[in-house]
Amino acid sequence: MAKFVFEPASDDEIDPPVDDEKSTTHTPWAFSSYSAESVSDQHLRCRVTTSLDHKISEALQRYPIAIPQDNDSDDDEHYDSESESDSQEEEDDGLEHDANPSFSFSDLHLSRPLLQACKALGYTTPTPIQAACIPLALTGQDICASAATGSGKTAAFVLPILERLLYKPKYRPATRVLILSPARELAVQIHNMITKLTKYVTGITCCLVIGGLPMKLALRASPDIVVGTPGRLREYIKCKRLIHLDELSVLILDEADRLLDTGFVEAVQYLVNMCSKRKQTMLFSATMTTNLDKVINLSLNKPVHLSTNKSSNMPTSLTAEVVDIRKHNTDKRAILLALCSKIFTSKVIIFSGTKAMTHQLKILFGLARFKAMEYHGNLTEAQRLEALELFKKREVDFLITTDLAARGLDISSVETVINFVCPQNIESYIHRVGRTARAGRKGHAVTFVDSEDRSYYKKINKFVKSVCSGRGLTKRVVSSESIERWSETIEQMKKAVGWIRKKEREECLIRKRIKEKKKNAAAAAMEEAIANMKLIKAKEKEERKKAKKEEKKRKQAEEKKLTRRKRRKLEAKKERD
Repeated sequence: MAKFVFEPASDDEIDPPVDDEKSTTHTPWAFSSYSAESVSDQHLRCRVTTSLDHKISEALQRYPIAIPQDNDSDDDEHYDSESESDSQEEEDDGLEHDANPSFSFSDLHLSRPLLQACKALGYTTPTPIQAACIPLALTGQDICASAATGSGKTAAFVLPILERLLYKPKYRPATRVLILSPARELAVQIHNMITKLTKYVTGITCCLVIGGLPMKLALRASPDIVVGTPGRLREYIKCKRLIHLDELSVLILDEADRLLDTGFVEAVQYLVNMCSKRKQTMLFSATMTTNLDKVINLSLNKPVHLSTNKSSNMPTSLTAEVVDIRKHNTDKRAILLALCSKIFTSKVIIFSGTKAMTHQLKILFGLARFKAMEYHGNLTEAQRLEALELFKKREVDFLITTDLAARGLDISSVETVINFVCPQNIESYIHRVGRTARAGRKGHAVTFVDSEDRSYYKKINKFVKSVCSGRGLTKRVVSSESIERWSETIEQMKKAVGWIRKKEREECLIRKRIKEKKKNAAAAAMEEAIANMKLIKAKEKEERKKAKKEEKKRKQAEEKKLTRRKRRKLEAKKERD
């Protein structure tokens, strides 16, 4: 266990500055400063591309589409009476009511600047995972923690490491904390949390290591905390040698199960091996899988296992529902549009399964005049950050995504999660529905089940029954009239969708040609440079030969001018040499 041997700072050194601003609720997203180039700048730089929203607006002008209007008299969505049950509802009181009301952050022995920051973020009472983790983390004990999504795991490890860093050596800069995250957006969220909690603290530096951001100068200054993804961190340690872990004391593995699922195993093992064996390691995840045993055995030393909700790790204020596609016998895209047009109209995350389906649904939602953004791995970093920022600001109502957004993202305004494609395992279901009903708020989770998904549905329903006192997934039935109207609308959209895809293929072809042209120009420039280099080398060789000959002639001329005696001495010297 690594220990800081620090001189305690006086109260004057860590006394927070006076702040007259009003306390604001914690908002984990602030993406404006994390993108080096905006999406509009990217299109302007390419000159031949336009945004998808621009194409959709042009398509609507070319092919007008009549959007169905649902009548209030229609027998809209209702529940299956057999599966519906009156459950005990919980009040939406926020984080502070998850723990003992008489217990506060001041009881955790945190310094005044951190308590001031918690108060500014609206944190009054620690959550169960925070109350259990922070005291142990301050002692330097290795921790393996599991808690439901939205339970405050990030603050549970950020607060103790900040408390320890308050007493670091003042004049010896070094990286003392390394935080590994499986996704860029989650790393941004952690960095933003650290920034907010250090609002009243001076002398603690933090660097974010993700693709697309300039960070060489910050890393050369040896920041106290480094947050990043494993692949990028390994590059800066192994290849560029900008991060030094000689004095590392704390290693954090956030969403550890996903660090193993997304192909980061080698990078994580390399980073763990580079760290000191005396370090403190804290591992956090919403679900504990068998794969985590490898990481626990590799990096943790006699860890304390913490779990605040062993039975489910699911939000207790969540209403879980299911839509049986077989009963409707129609295109489930029409069912999705019918639900989103009247029932779930805002603050909705839709998990579509694949990148292609995500893009397809984005086009359909745009043509239906719904405010939606897509979010998947094929987008650039600027496009992904813009999508999250717009959804967080409620400028768009729907975020259509793959499982990329299923882990770690803390967007408190999400009210509904729709699984357009049924999750194939319980862990995936837990992480998806964990995007809503966070911090004690209410939320809905609707899962579409087809004939091919029956086995997955049975497992999920059995799990939900086991954690919800026998109450399984509530069956939701959608109005057939509404579905029929939206099916006709989707048929009308075919021409517009075809025109949009044609435009996208044309732009893709143009981008390919531009890329090939640049590649060919670079190759031609390289060949020309090589040829010029060869000419220069040949010219230098000829000049050296010429200079050598001239030097030889000069020496022979000087020897002829010597006397016979000196010439003999010179010849004798040459023979000896």
